[in-house]
Amino acid sequence: MFSHVMIGTNDLDKAKAFYDSLLGTLDVRPARVDGHRIFYITKTGVFGVTKPIDGKTATHANGGTIGFACSSPEQVDKWHAAGVAAGGTPIENPPGIREGSGAKLYLAYLRDLDGNKICAMHRVA
Repeated sequence: MFSHVMIGTNDLDKAKAFYDSLLGTLDVRPARVDGHRIFYITKTGVFGVTKPIDGKTATHANGGTIGFACSSPEQVDKWHAAGVAAGGTPIENPPGIREGSGAKLYLAYLRDLDGNKICAMHRVA
């Protein structure tokens, strides 16, 4: 359904270091730099981070969450640990199982360096 997701940052170098570390746990190669943007390109889509083109300060979306698919609970834990080590802020409950609407999910949540809410998710069979 989606071709890409793009979020804003106020410090592209710090964002690249953060997301290179975080997404490396999902076997995603380091970002390609394209001027004021960085891109993580995979077979299933593109995740981009940019300095706002209008020159104003980047802000996070209140109520927005960006989720990254993981292959196992261990990968979720690795993602979370890498994010915290890179300066992310743990939010909500610690990584673990959440159930609702007939789904059983293993989730972890962080705020990135610019306050964007991000999540790692593994669907438990």
